[in-house]
Amino acid sequence: MVKLLENTFRAVNIGLVNEIAQMCGRLDIDVWEVIEAAKTKPFGFMPFYPGPGLGGHCIPIDPFYLSWKARQSGFECRFIELAGQVNSSMPEYVVERVASALNARKKPVNGSRVHLFGMAYKKDVGDVRESPALDILELLKRRGATVSYSDPFVPSLDNDGHGPSHDLRHVEPRDTIGKVDCYVICTDHSQFEWKAIVESGTPIVDTRNALRGFESASIVPLTGAAIAPQLV
Repeated sequence: MVKLLENTFRAVNIGLVNEIAQMCGRLDIDVWEVIEAAKTKPFGFMPFYPGPGLGGHCIPIDPFYLSWKARQSGFECRFIELAGQVNSSMPEYVVERVASALNARKKPVNGSRVHLFGMAYKKDVGDVRESPALDILELLKRRGATVSYSDPFVPSLDNDGHGPSHDLRHVEPRDTIGKVDCYVICTDHSQFEWKAIVESGTPIVDTRNALRGFESASIVPLTGAAIAPQLV
């Protein structure tokens, strides 16, 4: 029960900040700036950060196990279930950001080439269990996009029992420049070097705030203003 509480605490707080992120998207506010400012409060605030969704073997699963167990005793965990719904909605939210970025370049998702950075569920590991990047990949493919990825920790996405097989292989980031219509940063591995990607001018949907410090009209943050429409 202690372990379930700890993981549920994180899942609920991540759900809260993910909902705030989606709200900030509507209000055209940079959620990362909001969090950084809130962190200046000397007490009473613990920073959690939004992202493309939850992954791993514990945090996405344990709260639902706890809710299921409680339901057996006639107790409904409404708070936990709601946080789960918010977190589960993030991959679709990211795909909508991709669609907006492509639309600004007068391109539909259908037929576009979208490249994902990072398939593992968190930074600098090779674990893809419950990774939101897999959901983003699947949603993009359903919309007709041609999807590729780079992840030095995940050389292939063959069926390993943790999700559907996509028969894809890791592509070196430098080999994608000028060959894709949109990038998505799903996992910000330390090995990734962003300078050439940013300078390529290709739209980049940054779900991890990995490009903080870079200035480019092609960067599409998780929240806030997307890139302006390109005049052709």
